[in-house]
Amino acid sequence: MRPSHVCEALHHLVRIRQPVFLWGPPGVGKSRLVADVARRQGRKLYDLRAVLLDPVDLRGLPRISDEGITSWCVPEFLPHPQDTEEGILFLDELNAAPPLVQAACYQLILDRRVGQYRLPDGWAVVAAGNRESDRAVTYRMPSALANRMVHLDVECHIDDWLDWARDNGIREEIQAFLRFRPRLLHDFDPRSSDRAFASPRSWEFASRILDAAPDGPLEEELLDEEELREAFLAEEEVRVFIVTLPTVPSCASPLRFWNASTAARVVSS
Repeated sequence: MRPSHVCEALHHLVRIRQPVFLWGPPGVGKSRLVADVARRQGRKLYDLRAVLLDPVDLRGLPRISDEGITSWCVPEFLPHPQDTEEGILFLDELNAAPPLVQAACYQLILDRRVGQYRLPDGWAVVAAGNRESDRAVTYRMPSALANRMVHLDVECHIDDWLDWARDNGIREEIQAFLRFRPRLLHDFDPRSSDRAFASPRSWEFASRILDAAPDGPLEEELLDEEELREAFLAEEEVRVFIVTLPTVPSCASPLRFWNASTAARVVSS
């Protein structure tokens, strides 16, 4: 599903408190979609990385009352049972957590409780993770957990990303380039041994680095072809970006450091 359709689905599913799992390759923007839905609905967002938990963490720490009865203190990373506000409990990278941690989430996701703890009525559970085919760090999701959720596949879509980029201060040069070469918005191949690849996340990094680059020689060093390739993009994308961007018609002011000598050096390499 394109991101705008995933957002629309999440708006409805969160309101009825239906647990959802978002599947997608690295860097596609799954976490951002959940944050956008929480912001638009005016909900709190608790971002919980399941991979950092031990199986017993969800239950909290035990304490003994004056009467000798054991109860459990609610972990601060979970919404307080008396919280009257609405929110989203986001279990990011859920399928990267070991199977015992995923099993500990069964009851929380389906029954909205863990032991004595109950998730407040106004809260919904959303989870996300990479696909097994992405060769990321994942464990196969147990069928009992998978059956508790609605599953949505998140795919890149250039029009949706450009709408988001215009509202979030992404450099106009980058937007113009990706209108010209939309295939390079997300160019992920799980079979590749490259350490970096083009993705919506890496293009956002590029925009932030360009915004932060100081004047003078340091700017050229920070944004050198080799530095860019090692930092966030694969070799082909950096080469195409440097050589092509100054000629993109919709780009009004090419970046200062992309001068003729830089382009010539890249073309001849």
